[in-house]
Amino acid sequence: MARCDLCGNDYDKAFTVTRDGETRTFDSFECAISMMAPSCSHCRCKIIGHGVEASGRFYCCAHCAKVAGVNGLRDRADARVT
Repeated sequence: MARCDLCGNDYDKAFTVTRDGETRTFDSFECAISMMAPSCSHCRCKIIGHGVEASGRFYCCAHCAKVAGVNGLRDRADARVT
């Protein structure tokens, strides 16, 4: 069994996540997200999807980026039939 780095739970189905050479152990995705997911620079929610990035700052969506003064970002590209 392995102990979760966030909550300390000792769990037989724990898993590890490695980022930038650092490996952490978690007992749930909730703990992994809480510890490792970036926070939106505007609303502070955890970014668990793609999000958007501008000038080294991460945002959960283009709306938050726009409210923070970033222009020209979109949540997704236009769908085009070819």
